[in-house]
Amino acid sequence: SSSSSSSSSCHDIAKCGGGRRRSPTTWKLGKDNTIHSSVPSLLLASASSSESSEPESEASTDNDTINAVNNDKETTILNTSSSSHSNAKTTDATSNNNSAGEVLSIWPQMDELDKRMMKIALPCIANFAINPLVGAVDLFWVNRMGNALAVAGQSAANQVFSSAFWIVSVLPSVTATLVSKANASGDQEELQDAVSQALVVGLGISLVGSALMLRFPEQILSSVLKDGAPALQYAKPYLYIRAFAFLPSLISLIGFSAFRGTLDTSTPLKISAASNLFNAVLDPILMFTFAMGVPGAALATLGAEIISACSFFYLMLRRKMIRWSKLLRLPSWDKLKPLLQGGAALQLRNVALNLTFLAVARVTQSLDDTGVAAAAHALAIQVFQVGGIVLLALSVVAQTVVPNELIEKVDATTGKRTGGKRAAKNVVNRLMSWGFLLGVFLGGLQMLMLPLLQKSSPLEEVRQAAVIPSILASIYQIMNGLVFIGEGVMVGCGNFFQLSLSTVIATIAALVSLNTLPKMFGLTGVWLSFGVFNSFRLAGVWLHQTRNGPL
Repeated sequence: SSSSSSSSSCHDIAKCGGGRRRSPTTWKLGKDNTIHSSVPSLLLASASSSESSEPESEASTDNDTINAVNNDKETTILNTSSSSHSNAKTTDATSNNNSAGEVLSIWPQMDELDKRMMKIALPCIANFAINPLVGAVDLFWVNRMGNALAVAGQSAANQVFSSAFWIVSVLPSVTATLVSKANASGDQEELQDAVSQALVVGLGISLVGSALMLRFPEQILSSVLKDGAPALQYAKPYLYIRAFAFLPSLISLIGFSAFRGTLDTSTPLKISAASNLFNAVLDPILMFTFAMGVPGAALATLGAEIISACSFFYLMLRRKMIRWSKLLRLPSWDKLKPLLQGGAALQLRNVALNLTFLAVARVTQSLDDTGVAAAAHALAIQVFQVGGIVLLALSVVAQTVVPNELIEKVDATTGKRTGGKRAAKNVVNRLMSWGFLLGVFLGGLQMLMLPLLQKSSPLEEVRQAAVIPSILASIYQIMNGLVFIGEGVMVGCGNFFQLSLSTVIATIAALVSLNTLPKMFGLTGVWLSFGVFNSFRLAGVWLHQTRNGPL
């Protein structure tokens, strides 16, 4: 259930907290100016019906939004049955130690608050762990070829495909929110509309993306490889094959979002595990048994993504999450508008992030013509990404818990007050401390495992070149813990523009660094630029939590 609510924001919750509009996730305004929960056992009544009838401007600022939730008007949760009391306690797991106004320790205590966050975080960690497996498996087997240029080419093509794909990844993110809203209200038609229209739009995007990659592979690869780079002979066939994976990859991601919106996270995990196992088995067979080399790795990955997409599509049809009649007609503008508007808010940040990663890849590829620097960078980036899985999961926890905590409530049976700004701040402080401690732990663990990780490459020159970048990648985990969670808090508070602006500024700083530091320090300079990038993002988090944020 946590995954489906992770895309909610306090911007929406504030609207329901003020009793003026229907929330996209939980509440509905009745004719009697009361707010009814989508869970039948709960009723939220506004203390002032006259205030709920006043008009509200659509152009509220982020701080006004949060203040609307935490005004002096008291909201009360009325229990209508014995089961509703249990539901209320489940929803507010911290009611025993997180009453409104109570200041909790910022450090982990293994109390109800910590247990609640761990319950949400663990499935998120499993979900995030699946994502880098395809690239990691391919990189492992390409490394077994003992050819640095092959590694550099595969890495460059994989980066281009990933960047192009994740630029449009806001589509599934918005889909999860729309599906969650429809599922909570029990509206099967709205749920089918949300998933079907995402698939229709995704089909159009995929066809354009695949066509561009198939028609202009060298021009697209020029974003990371300079003209005439030796690694092009390996990158071009790999990208050509992966271009056909644009549609199945997007279907899988939309399918995952749809299941997450219906509170089912186990089914996507089973599909991902099966498809990745297929990829891991097929990689060495195609690459070495059939002597296909790098194209064999691309074919294995394509096969795994097709299996995943077909599995998701079949199960969505079987569970009536989509219908052929909805898939075979173009959605109306009224149906598309929420999907496109929601995605636009996060698009700027995605573009800035991918611009940074593409610039890093291009600078790395230009450091030498042997492919050693690029192969060493690919090795170090795996260290960087593996540790980030846990920290990214905590970012999703922040997106989920913070907006829920912002609503101040009083349980009529126990008289216990929960939620509000103070409770949300307690959650933010605890999450930030968890991020710091886990960052220290993961960074230290990766430092200890560096000798083992370096054995994934048989080339001595690649292993030597990867030492300092891998050390920096481990150290940066401390910063990542604070940055990822802090940016998750921004999403949870609905401060999308501030998050995007912070990322754009960090990208500008990173591009300036990439233009200077690699000339002085080589590959180490590239990783120092990573440090500059995350330092500016951390500054944005600090400003949000201490100066201009709602908490």
